[in-house]
Amino acid sequence: MDRLYLSPPHMSGRELEYVNEAFASNWIAPLGPMVDAFEKEMCDYTKSKNALALSSGTAALHLALLLLNVKQGDEVLCSSFTFAGSAFPVTYCGAVPVFVDSETESWNMDPFLLEEAIKDRIKNGKTPKAAIVVHLYGQSANMDRIVEICSKYEIPIIEDAAESLGCFYKGNHTGTIATLGVLSFNGNKIITTSGGGMLLGHDTSMIQKAKKLSTQAREPFPYYEHKEIGYNYRMSNIVAAIGRAQLQNIEDRVKRKREIFELYRNELAGIPGISFMPEPSWNRSNRWLTCIYIDDKITGKTPEEIRLALEKENIESRPFWKPMHLQPVFKECPVYSNGVSELLFKRGLCLPSGTAMTKDDIGRVVNCIRSVITV
Repeated sequence: MDRLYLSPPHMSGRELEYVNEAFASNWIAPLGPMVDAFEKEMCDYTKSKNALALSSGTAALHLALLLLNVKQGDEVLCSSFTFAGSAFPVTYCGAVPVFVDSETESWNMDPFLLEEAIKDRIKNGKTPKAAIVVHLYGQSANMDRIVEICSKYEIPIIEDAAESLGCFYKGNHTGTIATLGVLSFNGNKIITTSGGGMLLGHDTSMIQKAKKLSTQAREPFPYYEHKEIGYNYRMSNIVAAIGRAQLQNIEDRVKRKREIFELYRNELAGIPGISFMPEPSWNRSNRWLTCIYIDDKITGKTPEEIRLALEKENIESRPFWKPMHLQPVFKECPVYSNGVSELLFKRGLCLPSGTAMTKDDIGRVVNCIRSVITV
């Protein structure tokens, strides 16, 4: 049977129209009218005052840290339960990530542990330079509490909203609540440009600074003059053309992601030992991936056994993110843990959640899971 992928791109048909328009205008190199339009349209959707289209979400996060003057030897608080791309840019600055575990309500950063970490780092002589809060699997963290805590200690926040385009926290789009926000348009995200990212921020001067840094920090001279280190981080006009068409369908994509989640939940509701990622009342999750929690003591099957059974049926699934504090590359970094993310990693599985999936596709996944657990 055809392979079911975890979260493949879903083209609307208009992408090619915009790409052809870019070709016809000969705007092929980085930057151009498609980039300008994509930034404006993203501001219109998220209500961010500024948006800067970049080559990746990682590039956006790196620039955000530079804007906050993160340097060699500094410490940056970071969600532990996330993809490594949330933490790697901290090391690009020569800084050290300090990992903070999750709470059970949203699976995102635990505000209690966050404040404990801040107090302990200050006690040890280092006030964290910034905090990176991840909105995991398209769901917002408890931003009111996190902002309150970080404001108390004058620590700026970067929202890693790479997975959460289309998620709103109390009516505000994720990535627009704190100092800076980061989006990703990687191939598996809810909308894609094949690759790319964006930096959001209400402070125009900060985004203008990021714009300069992202274009090799060139000074405004007729020749190439550089007074600081720059980066080649800007988005291509062709890539932006794809993004514009994708963004036009974001609300339809969120609606479909949420429908898929509910279909899975209804179909698997009768199986003891399987539960789903919760959704706190403070947010509308985009349900980027349908995430299930499997208690193998009840089901008699581990997530890995279920994953392998799905793979035999040509169905892609994936374990939850391995917490950053368990990654060998970060083994020397400080961590404030309560065991939540470790348990989620041990018992979690992400199911195929592509917005082009049919009801039959979902039934195929459900039937495989049922057959494994009832053996």
